[in-house]
Amino acid sequence: MLTVYNCIVNEHDLRLVLLAAAVCAIASFSAIKLLQHVMRSHSTGQTFWLAVAATSTGFGIWATHFIAMLAFSPSIPSAYDGGFTALSLILAVLLTGVGMRAATRHGDLENRLVGGAIIGGGIAAMHFVGMAAFEIQGHITWSPPLVTLALGSGLALGAASIAVALERPSRRATAVAATLMTLAICALHFIAMAAASITPDAAVEISSYSVDPTTLAAAVAAVSLAILCLSGAALWVDLRFRQNRLEATRMHGLANAAVEGLVICDGERVVSANDSVLELTGLDRDAIAGLSLGDLFGSSSDFDRLDQWGATMREAELKAADGTAIPVELLAREIDYCGKPHMVLAVRDVRERKKAEADIMRLAHFDPLTGLPNRRSFTAKLDAEIAAMPEGEGRQVALLLLDLDRFKEVNDQFGHGAGDTMLQTVARCVSGRLRAGQMMARLGGDEFAVILPNLSDGSAAERVARSILQALREENRHRAGEGVISTSIGIALYPADAPDKTTLISYADTALYRAKADGKDTYRFFEASMGAEARDRRALEHELRQALTTGEFSLVYQPQMEISSGRMIGFEALIRWNHPRRGLLAPAQFVPIAEESGLIVPIGEWVLATACREAVSWQQSLTVAVNVSPIQLHNPNFTQRLHEILLQTGLPPQRLELEVTETALIKDMHRALAVLRQVKALGVRLAMDDFGTGYSSLSNLRAFPFDKIKIDSSFIKSVDKNEQVAAIVRAVLGLGRGLGLPVLAEGIESSDELAFLGAEACQIGQGYFIGRPGPIGDFSTITGNAAPAAKNEADKPLRTQLA
Repeated sequence: MLTVYNCIVNEHDLRLVLLAAAVCAIASFSAIKLLQHVMRSHSTGQTFWLAVAATSTGFGIWATHFIAMLAFSPSIPSAYDGGFTALSLILAVLLTGVGMRAATRHGDLENRLVGGAIIGGGIAAMHFVGMAAFEIQGHITWSPPLVTLALGSGLALGAASIAVALERPSRRATAVAATLMTLAICALHFIAMAAASITPDAAVEISSYSVDPTTLAAAVAAVSLAILCLSGAALWVDLRFRQNRLEATRMHGLANAAVEGLVICDGERVVSANDSVLELTGLDRDAIAGLSLGDLFGSSSDFDRLDQWGATMREAELKAADGTAIPVELLAREIDYCGKPHMVLAVRDVRERKKAEADIMRLAHFDPLTGLPNRRSFTAKLDAEIAAMPEGEGRQVALLLLDLDRFKEVNDQFGHGAGDTMLQTVARCVSGRLRAGQMMARLGGDEFAVILPNLSDGSAAERVARSILQALREENRHRAGEGVISTSIGIALYPADAPDKTTLISYADTALYRAKADGKDTYRFFEASMGAEARDRRALEHELRQALTTGEFSLVYQPQMEISSGRMIGFEALIRWNHPRRGLLAPAQFVPIAEESGLIVPIGEWVLATACREAVSWQQSLTVAVNVSPIQLHNPNFTQRLHEILLQTGLPPQRLELEVTETALIKDMHRALAVLRQVKALGVRLAMDDFGTGYSSLSNLRAFPFDKIKIDSSFIKSVDKNEQVAAIVRAVLGLGRGLGLPVLAEGIESSDELAFLGAEACQIGQGYFIGRPGPIGDFSTITGNAAPAAKNEADKPLRTQLA
């Protein structure tokens, strides 16, 4: 150590020694930082940074050596050989690179120590080759012990420096490793210089091609410092890039925590996007980076003014990798990204919302069962077609209203599932017969409408109506056991029939009503006379409601006679309407309207109560028969109300007979059977009215608890002259005898008809020949009352109920 001290103090310029030490320290720190950076680099960038680190460190070591050589003062002429000088630099760079490669190839301590030792060997090789380049007028001899010590210190300190630098990189580890590297370079140089002894010899000549030491040292120092500065700058740039990348990674991690998509952009250029956007578009990260916002979202938004969006949500279409357009909502915000202002776009997938909106719109404008436009869409379409109709060109808009025939019977008999299927079938069949621009809509229940715009005349509407009926008839050929499909169609034209939409609909409905009245499964055009009938019908319905509260109804009674004895056994109560303007109206004129409007229920209760109250006042125990409407029979309160009337009037139940038509049974056989059994349980008698005109009379007689059969008057007319009719009546009478049921023949209008029935043992007769319907006072001799029964306010319970 004394020799090294003497070498540094006595044989070197201390100012240059300090400069060499400073350069060495800078080179060592740079080498350690670059080496640590190599360790953190990815495989693609590691080779580049390894080359930068090796070059920077090699030049630093080399510069330290030659600055220190400049400080060496042997007091005799000296110079440097250019070839060996260059070789020493090459060895410094190569061996340093090899050592760094060995140290960073694997992460274990052995590799770091070997790599550090190779770097130390590179320092030694550079030094001794550099000394070989040193030319002097004399001879240099070496002290083997000091050379060995120099090599050992360089290898050991170099290995220790690399091991410390790469074990756990930190600021402290970097400082310690840089110090050890500085010591390795300085120790090897100065111990090796101390090992050299110079013997002057004037005979030794210095080559004229040798480089002056001062010039070489200054140039080397300048170049080395420049390389160190450039290496430091490159390191700073890379560290800055890494910092930005870490920040980008952190920001990307935060962005991925968001459920919505996030797109970070610089101006209109996409910088990054989170996983939600990548999953939404099907693009990878590299493909989406660099795209313009116009490429990603199309040109539907002003992407060149994102900073002016504010809190406004914009709608756009995100282009997916497969070319599909995804509806999204965008919201722009400014953020600081990697130290620079960027814009971030929040991307919200609104496909589900759009689908929900479409579903809501479809529910608002289309029927969910059939998929047809609903009443709202129908109204809008009709308004639009009427508004678009050119004036003075003779064009027409036809409105077809369809109402399915006997649809309720399908629901009652086969269930609502079959009814739904029938509605869907009708929608499919009818829609298939329409052309572009024509629309079918479901208005509700079993009501449909068809709009035929821009027609030249009504014949086109007639062809469509026929086509619809034909389509449903063809469909019936393929149906089995689910009910027959048929419809009635009413047709009205604008402006030929009606001047506006409301009138057009009303006229088409009037034509539909006429089609149903004319036998169903047909179509009818509106005619002016229909309008008067429809208005008259609506007026009659209104007046019928008033009649309930003003007491305009009354009962007449038609006697029923036991044919074998001629004895009167009862009456059938028949309602009449004493209209203040129209006069006396028969049931056929107003009962259908009452049934359709639902007024038949309170009217029927009034008839029952009035007939029972009247029958109680008779001296003779005669029966009273009352017709019951199918709507009454299916009313859930019918049996209870019947029981209350019997209790209130005091009429014995066996004196009351309810006449039920087969139509009332077929609507809902299970409910009808239950109601009739309840009626029988009260003791009230039941008669099947209009026998022979229903759907399945024999099965009804077997299934329902009837006490009497009434042959319809259509079979009694001319029974004594028409052999076919006579055969039918004989069959019915025989059936009654076989079942043990008395048979009543209605509509007896002649003595011959009565004689025929008597001969065939028909039990009971009723008709004009026996007695016309009239007020009960006209039959006082039959009822046993000396005078007409005092008038009870028969309609009082009805008025009280309605009030």
